[in-house]
Amino acid sequence: MALIKLQINNRSYETDAAEDTPLLWVLRDNLGLVGTKFGCGIAQCGACTVHLDGEAVRSCVLPVSAVGKGKVTTIEGLSEKGDHPVQKAWEEIDVPQCGYCQAGQIMTAAAFLKKNPKPTDAQIVETMSGNICRCGTYHRIREAVKSAASKTK
Repeated sequence: MALIKLQINNRSYETDAAEDTPLLWVLRDNLGLVGTKFGCGIAQCGACTVHLDGEAVRSCVLPVSAVGKGKVTTIEGLSEKGDHPVQKAWEEIDVPQCGYCQAGQIMTAAAFLKKNPKPTDAQIVETMSGNICRCGTYHRIREAVKSAASKTK
């Protein structure tokens, strides 16, 4: 175990963890930030997506030691009031069904739109294809990403 210092959602945290512990487990088990979900555990479904220095990363396979001085943003930190354009679009389009994958979907979409504020449908589909939704809400996800893009111009 090592004392790990992290910057998460604009706050400083210290926690004991083995350096190879996946960031996901540190977030959920050590720090109580349970908005980020465990899905597959092998970076294939995207449920565990968080931002590391603005990049969407899969926290289930990212060793906490790899975070270093990077800034982590979880779904809890995307916006203080839950009013990020992507979150608002998710509500507007009524995207969630069971909701389990939605935090990862929203984090992927938010990082994507920050880099590409005017995406094509094909770019949206390609980017979001790495996030799996067992309920099959892909059409509504695509519409929400388009809606968020139209409001962030």
